Amino acid sequence: MKYKQNINLTAEQKLVLFEDGTEAPGSSDLNHEKKEGSYHCVNCGEKLFESDTKYESGSGWPSFYQSLPDVFETKTDHLLGYARTEYHCKKCGGHHGHIFDDGPNPTKKRYCNNGVCLIFKPKK
Repeated sequence: MKYKQNINLTAEQKLVLFEDGTEAPGSSDLNHEKKEGSYHCVNCGEKLFESDTKYESGSGWPSFYQSLPDVFETKTDHLLGYARTEYHCKKCGGHHGHIFDDGPNPTKKRYCNNGVCLIFKPKK
């Protein structure tokens, strides 16, 4: 493995981050998080999203219209029989989700993120 796994990850977090799994839609408490703060990678702690870019997409997963600059690497996957853009934490390689072109302005992007891959840190 190219990247180091945090030894404190749950089995579900390991499945999603390093085996390209997906959590069940609607299962993340972060779907309902409305406080101001930031979202970080659960494996390495890298700051990935600001709360003001989060929105309710109706998809069942925490969604953001923009990530912080230069925090993700992408690749195309065909696991469902069609091309999707998958994104991974640049620091640790953990799979977070997929980027779709059906988001709101100003980017029209939807970073559809597995909640188990994120830690929310409220603004102090």
